[in-house]
Amino acid sequence: MGGNDPHIHVEVKAVHADAAARNVMASTFGLVGDLPSVVATGCGLRVPYAMTSARPDRVTCLACREHARQEHLRFAEEVERLSRMPGSTISPAQGKLAADRHRDLAQEFSSDTES
Repeated sequence: MGGNDPHIHVEVKAVHADAAARNVMASTFGLVGDLPSVVATGCGLRVPYAMTSARPDRVTCLACREHARQEHLRFAEEVERLSRMPGSTISPAQGKLAADRHRDLAQEFSSDTES
């Protein structure tokens, strides 16, 4: 972990949002768990959590952008596949909507950054 890395990264688990789960727990039960101070990123570094983002317009590390793009595409395929399985709790139409959203995010991550 370099102290002078100016880039904003993506957590290695780009699709799983620990902060979102934390917010649900806080609003439902009034419990707040601590977020990690240092996290693994898509480019293989460990950086302070504050130097990460799930928003494509904020991520400046090119390797992390590519990692997030691939993760969102993989997740989109998985959601569509699972939604077509018998007994799925979401319909194929709902699965397609979710998959399309993740494909859109993947496209946003593949766009060039300003930096």
